[in-house]
Amino acid sequence: MAHLHRRIQAFVKLGNFFREYCEYANNTYNKITNSNTVFADLENKIELAGHKNGWFTKTNVTFALGQWSQLLTEEILSEWLNKYPIDRTEQKTVAIIMAGNIPLVGFHDFLSALILGHKVLVKLSSNDQILLPFMADYLIQIEPEFKPLIKFQEDRLENFDVIIATGSDNTARYFDYYFKDKPSIIRRNRTSVAVLTGEESADTLQALGEDVFTYFGLGCRSVSKIYVPDDYNFDGLFNAMYPHKDIINLTKYANNYDYNKAVYLMSEFNFLDNGFLMLKEDENFGSPIATLFYEKYSSREALKEKLSLNRDSVQCIVANGLFSDEVAFGQTQQPGLEDYADGIDTVEFLLKTSHN
Repeated sequence: MAHLHRRIQAFVKLGNFFREYCEYANNTYNKITNSNTVFADLENKIELAGHKNGWFTKTNVTFALGQWSQLLTEEILSEWLNKYPIDRTEQKTVAIIMAGNIPLVGFHDFLSALILGHKVLVKLSSNDQILLPFMADYLIQIEPEFKPLIKFQEDRLENFDVIIATGSDNTARYFDYYFKDKPSIIRRNRTSVAVLTGEESADTLQALGEDVFTYFGLGCRSVSKIYVPDDYNFDGLFNAMYPHKDIINLTKYANNYDYNKAVYLMSEFNFLDNGFLMLKEDENFGSPIATLFYEKYSSREALKEKLSLNRDSVQCIVANGLFSDEVAFGQTQQPGLEDYADGIDTVEFLLKTSHN
């Protein structure tokens, strides 16, 4: 396989393609090249992905591509990899079972394994079977030596050395048992929370709207619950969410909103409602679509202790100056390459297993 520099350059070119496509999709692409044919091919794939999964709107897919285009640069990739002893890597076959909740959600695992020179055996989610194979084909065109390293598997996974599997808490129990004899990363349900103090500006609360509504709240980095002081006034929060009101025009979102509202009404739950988002007081972390759970707190120290005890259920904590590992408002859907899912360093894991 090509040495590390060539692998990096291939992903840099893929990032350039993502960047140029986003410009093309936003009608800001002025460069005259033959790329328009490839852009049209990607447009068709995005449309097909949307037909198969109604949550994969063109806006959300383009957003995902835009985020990756910012990360797939030579500077960022090199800085990410420089701290690892990659020169001692022994090639392994890495099986990756991907989730399908948001577009290209498994791309980081795909990137991590390939850029180290490993083979990947990918089992795609039924909800996301279109986009990654297209990206893989494009990557192979850039660097043909990737071709024997990438395989998509529909049936049972066999003949692999390492497994990375992402799923629900239920599937994780199955993964734990089924792959107990293999080095593994098994990911479970996680979601993200935000801690409000009541002192947030309108701009800060509007930024929180991005954390709540991007990808319709389906990602593990999506804020599904907020913590508020006992005397919190929700008016400012609802006003700040108003720019996202058009989300209700998506049929799948509207159906979930209507269903969950009916359940709350029939169950006589108390909730707040602004016509496209419901706020419900609830101790659970993962809220249904179109619902944002909230929980009141009287002591910041007690809240910190509670979140610390439940850290395995939380991907991101959005706050301002309260936690050492907090994420800024509006930034949950813009992770860096070192923001590993579940806090497990994928590259370090792959290097460790390849040295055994």
